[in-house]
Amino acid sequence: MKQKWTLEDTKLLFNKPFFDLIFEAQKKHREYFNPNKIQISTLLSIKTGACPEDCKYCPQSARYKTGLKKEPLLELKQILKSAKHAKNSGSTRFCMGAAWKNPNDRDMPYLEKIIKAVKKMGMETCMTLGTINNIQAKKLSNAGLDYYNHNLDTSAKFYKNIITTRTYEERLKTLKVVRDAGMKVCSGGIIGLGEKIQDRMELLMQLSNLPVQPESVPINMLVKIPGTPMENNLDVEPFDFIRVIAATRIMLPKSYIRLSAGRKEMNDQTQAMCFMAGANSIFYGCKLLTSNNPKEESDLKLFQKLNLFPEYKKQNLTEENNFNLNATKINKEKYYNAGI
Repeated sequence: MKQKWTLEDTKLLFNKPFFDLIFEAQKKHREYFNPNKIQISTLLSIKTGACPEDCKYCPQSARYKTGLKKEPLLELKQILKSAKHAKNSGSTRFCMGAAWKNPNDRDMPYLEKIIKAVKKMGMETCMTLGTINNIQAKKLSNAGLDYYNHNLDTSAKFYKNIITTRTYEERLKTLKVVRDAGMKVCSGGIIGLGEKIQDRMELLMQLSNLPVQPESVPINMLVKIPGTPMENNLDVEPFDFIRVIAATRIMLPKSYIRLSAGRKEMNDQTQAMCFMAGANSIFYGCKLLTSNNPKEESDLKLFQKLNLFPEYKKQNLTEENNFNLNATKINKEKYYNAGI
């Protein structure tokens, strides 16, 4: 029976001595996952900028002057080219984001076409398109969409300080719509929005106490973009971030926990501690929608140092054995075959 996390339980967890918390998280991680495997996803912005929402952290909002060039929906050829590169680089999931409050019904046939084409390449698919209704969710699911991302961002109490164009209840409803349509849920939050520690606790409580916990939980560190209202927010203390990762692993033991935005600002040691604390997924590639991300070569070097190897599904053994990244100074074939 799934544990229901109360605020009292969560406070006790967050207040554990740091190494006790990490030890508990590592034990929990090993119950459900191979600690030396990491799931790799790639994220592409398929429609950039001019978003009508007012998320204070986001450069894609039309309300802020961030210098971001707006772009319409990408052509299928461009999307598939990016998906092919992602697959050849070791990603098993291709995630696509569109800067909408919600998709229009007229866009659905094209989105379905994209999903089917990427699935045909043998990759898992994920999309984040804003609020979707039951009919749209069913169409995406029938087209083969594996995951739908819709982050809660923060606690219900703090949420109104970040976004006013969409309510917290709307976000929760979208998660239910996604689940009811038969798709897997990807939902997490952002650390560094100016929230208090209790807001972080309440975010994890909300996610962990959903009827079915999200299969994928991205934990982002705020990327402070000039021109957004949060460009001058205080930096997040790395050990506080690691503590959130550890608590997430304990509270959502079967979920993939992804180091997402902000990883470029983390040194190797911080990332290593996050992996030790239970993170087992990353976004791979130089861009996360519009934010910078570590280069593939840097990630591969880090994996080599930590003896981490990409996770593949059993049916993808051919791709696993043929795993081949773009040219780097590392002997990739020798590196990867060591992890088979």
